[in-house]
Amino acid sequence: MSAPAEAMPAPPLVVVTGMSGSGKSVALNTFEDLGYYCVDNLPAELLPQFVQGVLSAEQVAAPKLAVGIDVRNRYSDLSHIADWLSAVGRLGPDPRLLFFDARDEMLIRRYADTRRRHPLSQLGLSLADAIALERQVLRPVRQIADAVIDTSDLNVHQLRRLVITEFGIGGSAQMSLLFESFAYRYGVPADADFVFDARGLPNPHWDKTLRPLSGRDAAVREFLQAQPDVNLFADQIAAFLDTWLPRMRAEGNRSYATVAIGCTGGRHRSVYLAERLAEHARQQGWEEVAVHHREL
Repeated sequence: MSAPAEAMPAPPLVVVTGMSGSGKSVALNTFEDLGYYCVDNLPAELLPQFVQGVLSAEQVAAPKLAVGIDVRNRYSDLSHIADWLSAVGRLGPDPRLLFFDARDEMLIRRYADTRRRHPLSQLGLSLADAIALERQVLRPVRQIADAVIDTSDLNVHQLRRLVITEFGIGGSAQMSLLFESFAYRYGVPADADFVFDARGLPNPHWDKTLRPLSGRDAAVREFLQAQPDVNLFADQIAAFLDTWLPRMRAEGNRSYATVAIGCTGGRHRSVYLAERLAEHARQQGWEEVAVHHREL
């Protein structure tokens, strides 16, 4: 008689919700970059069926899940979202509800800048009235949120960093790593734990065929991989991080570390090195590794 198959471990589930224009799409895209399987505008009543379908799929490991639910749902669904989350919890996952918000004047400014229509504008409301109605509809959701993130004073890059460092670790007890590329002309990331300066390395910018590309493109990677100084620089940083990152993790008093690599424009050398070092970290067994290219 064969042994019963082991049950598939429940995947982490993040529900992204909040005010239109508060950065929900940026957050959901960031979770996708972190390896989450993302679904936007899922009807709230289908949340348990969606999770059940993922758990019953024949795969080696269930993916991390992030679901966007907002005012585009029917109002009756949003008023019962606590019931749907409880149903999901009975299936195994411990869902986290993140509510993104911003001050009314910032939401109005963002809609003016992007010239997009508010989801409730189809009701014939002014933008201010649509925002007020949305707040009323989402009040029950906000009250049960695990975290409320006010993005009023955050730009896109800062919001991405916040999601990566604070909410992107999927409940893991391990320290997560963020490798960030940047341009020195725009300043060093304020919260970097380690900063490495790649401006002394050969620069693809001076090759007209490589200038429009970035460090993620194959031609730029091949150019930099052929440079002995680039390989020496990358290997020495990798050896340094292999020595000191485990010691930081052993302290047990932090959930993430940021490694920043800068160059002149933040498009070629720093991008390539951030990607290369992140891949090295994954090969060393770090499970939660993210990459952010500030200038891209």
